[in-house]
Amino acid sequence: MSFFSYKGKKVFYETIGEGKPLVFLHGNNSSSKVFKPILPLYREFKVILIDFLGYGRSERLDKFPTELWKDEARQTIALLEHLNICEANLVGTCGGAWVAINAAFLRPDLIATVTADSFHGRTLPNDFDRALLAEQSSTLEDPESSQFYHRCIGADWKDVVARDTDSMWRLIISRRELFFDSLQILQAPLLLTAAKKDKTIRPNIEREYQSIVGEVVQGQFKIFDKPGHPAIESCCEEVAETINQFIYEYS
Repeated sequence: MSFFSYKGKKVFYETIGEGKPLVFLHGNNSSSKVFKPILPLYREFKVILIDFLGYGRSERLDKFPTELWKDEARQTIALLEHLNICEANLVGTCGGAWVAINAAFLRPDLIATVTADSFHGRTLPNDFDRALLAEQSSTLEDPESSQFYHRCIGADWKDVVARDTDSMWRLIISRRELFFDSLQILQAPLLLTAAKKDKTIRPNIEREYQSIVGEVVQGQFKIFDKPGHPAIESCCEEVAETINQFIYEYS
């Protein structure tokens, strides 16, 4: 297993294959293991996986930062620097979507394209706090969710989920901006993807994505008819084809 150091902590990463660098960024309460089933669809790339601090095979944290996605963006840049990679194509899903965009703000010289999959967009919806509370309550009672967290995070998943939830509560209360800067100055071409009937993100996601594309210099979006969350898994073949075309168009 491979690790690099970030703020004195060990962060797990893995590289697979050859070609243009494609970095997958997982969301909250998850790890790089979620991407393993879909990797055959990206065999033309040099795939790079990371478990952010506190998740999966990376070192644990006593407390997650309030601005978790910004800190994970810094971890992403640290990984690219560690591997001496430039012109990386970032694919972030759920919370990882904010991470990917923020990484592109931090080091635009290292990022070729950004794909943001199945996330709320520029802001968190008004009912995000209620949804967070409901998710936390159902997780402990749902065997399927418990199995998912155990597989992705490890035996200590309950503690990790509690720390993650605490971080999100602090983010809501702080009302801090989700991005480092204005989307209007984002240099990397941006692709937005989501499933039309994804009940875990805002119901007007197509309108939100249209607004984002209207702000960025180079942007496009695609909404897939097949339901599920995240789209990169539930609509895996269609999303992979879209991402492949996008990367080869802009990188």
